[in-house]
Amino acid sequence: MRKWLPLLAVSLSTLMLLIDITIVSIAAPALARDLHASFGALQWTVDVYVLTLAALLMAAGSFADRIGHRRVFVAGLVVFAVASLACGLAPGTGALIAARGVQGLGAAAMYATNAALLGLTYSGRDRSVAFGIWGAANGAAAAAGPILGGILTEHVGWRSIFLVNLPVAVAALLLARYVNGAVATRPAGRVDHPGVVSFTAAATLLVYGLIRAGDAGWTDPLTIGALVLGGLAVLVFVLVERWNTAPMLDLRLFRRASFSVLMFGAAALTASAFAGLVFVSVWAQTVLRLDAMDAGLVLAPMAVVAFVVAGAGGRLLHAVPARYSIGVGLLLIGAGDALGLLVGPDSGWPALMPFLVVGGLGVGLATPVIASATLAVVPPARAGMANGASNTFRQLGYALALPVFATVLAGASGDVLGGGASPAAFADGLDRIFAIGAIIAFAGGLAVLALLRTTTVVRESDDRGLTTEAASPASIGA
Repeated sequence: MRKWLPLLAVSLSTLMLLIDITIVSIAAPALARDLHASFGALQWTVDVYVLTLAALLMAAGSFADRIGHRRVFVAGLVVFAVASLACGLAPGTGALIAARGVQGLGAAAMYATNAALLGLTYSGRDRSVAFGIWGAANGAAAAAGPILGGILTEHVGWRSIFLVNLPVAVAALLLARYVNGAVATRPAGRVDHPGVVSFTAAATLLVYGLIRAGDAGWTDPLTIGALVLGGLAVLVFVLVERWNTAPMLDLRLFRRASFSVLMFGAAALTASAFAGLVFVSVWAQTVLRLDAMDAGLVLAPMAVVAFVVAGAGGRLLHAVPARYSIGVGLLLIGAGDALGLLVGPDSGWPALMPFLVVGGLGVGLATPVIASATLAVVPPARAGMANGASNTFRQLGYALALPVFATVLAGASGDVLGGGASPAAFADGLDRIFAIGAIIAFAGGLAVLALLRTTTVVRESDDRGLTTEAASPASIGA
């Protein structure tokens, strides 16, 4: 029994940090009323957390490779807990947004080390079981956030959605002493500051431009300027990483089709499965007039199905090649989004059930396998980097899709939070979101099925490059 305590510590941290991505969505109307927040400000309370998480994941993974994964994991737990307290006590929107950014920093440190710690602690069938359970936490957490958020918002208040993290963080800290020490796998060295700065600038500018487009339009000078500067920052990041002898992301990894398509699949999964849930929650509360708890429970089927499927996957899909689990999972998410088009002006909450059940099936199939497959296509010395890259692309998919969906919804329905949008206009906006999500998921699923190979090589030829030598299966236990 003691051998599973490290898994419990990692899973608790994963549940906590991923639930905090979506938990704000269900509390949005209450938070807006209490803090007099605009729709744009509410987008930032969600996106600044995801943005910081995405921007710093690779840096945290690279740093963990140098000083040890457990050290970074524990530091992330402490930062996350302190920031959660600050969120719960925030006097206004500005303070809340700032605290959410610090929360994202702690989340990045935890999430960048989760899969690497499991890979270093477990082996063989135990590793398959560990990744399956951890995948279940991944698959259920993002969808379970609105459920927990609804219960807490309705019965305690919106501040409790952040304060509830404190006892969970304390429990994870106590269990962290059982986690493998995970000694450094790369020589100590300086953090890739130019890479961190350029990547953070690129992600921030692009997200700001997309949110600004929803408020001021695509022809607004600030919108255009932010998007152009964001594109230039991406170019700078690529150049910096190519010239750096110790980059936080070795771009040579992208020469491998399997690694590249896994990154695309990771982004497609979160964009198509989870980003739209924010607006489904708002629809349930503003159009259907459900209270926060009922609106959260409406989304329960996705959480339940994802948890059951992901948990069973570690035991039942051990020998199934990763491309089938991930590819079929993404196609199911796309089918679920397509079923979301059933939502119409006169629809009630049951119209969401096909979308939630089929989408949850896909989430449960794909989520745990992406992590283990990514570790299988890189050498052990790149475990932190690869895990950070995979999780970065997952969060970037969400962070970039959220403002795009918000712009699409606002363009169709106008007043979103104030209840001024007609049921027909809001349903039209949701249909557009579901259609975009379906296209993204289908593209990701087909790409994974076509390009992800069942065998991958893992030998490192020099300090930075990869060569082909020995093959290993890129399946859920690899």
